Amino acid sequence: MAIEAGDFKTGLTVMVDGDPWVVIDFMHVKPGKGAAILKTKMKNLKTGSTQERNFNASTKFEAANIEKKKAQFSYSADGTYYFMDNESFETYELSEAQLDFKKYFILEAMEVSMVFFGGDVLDITLPDKVEMSLVECEDAVKGDTATNALKNAVTETGLKVKVPMFIKGDDRIIVSTADGKYTGRA
Repeated sequence: MAIEAGDFKTGLTVMVDGDPWVVIDFMHVKPGKGAAILKTKMKNLKTGSTQERNFNASTKFEAANIEKKKAQFSYSADGTYYFMDNESFETYELSEAQLDFKKYFILEAMEVSMVFFGGDVLDITLPDKVEMSLVECEDAVKGDTATNALKNAVTETGLKVKVPMFIKGDDRIIVSTADGKYTGRA
């Protein structure tokens, strides 16, 4: 199925130069002269690299045949993360480099969505928010409660996050997986 660049939307996966790419961000630009162009920020699902690319609005792309399967995180060892398919019990591996920032949100027995292209595991999709325990938290500064002051904390997975002053070291917090920021107390 052909997709025109003018029909792009965030999260769309298309084939560009033989690789599957996902659209992260896009903007239609109509210069004073000439045809409209589409400025995009895209991520290569095979390599993980992100590029900003410009396309003519009428350029056609082939849709990338991306498959998703539910899997459960089993364990990690030597920089490799192991996931098990809940139905077939098949095991999938992803390296720490492939997961990059997402490794900080993977918790024991967590269910994720595995992203496949051509039989190869490319990535995982995480929930929007994750509940985590704190293992380290700075003490609150006395008298610094009038403003929205933040202090440093570290989660059970090693993620460094800024939390409000009222959070204590043994609290559970909710963190956004998109940017790694504190969103609330659990």
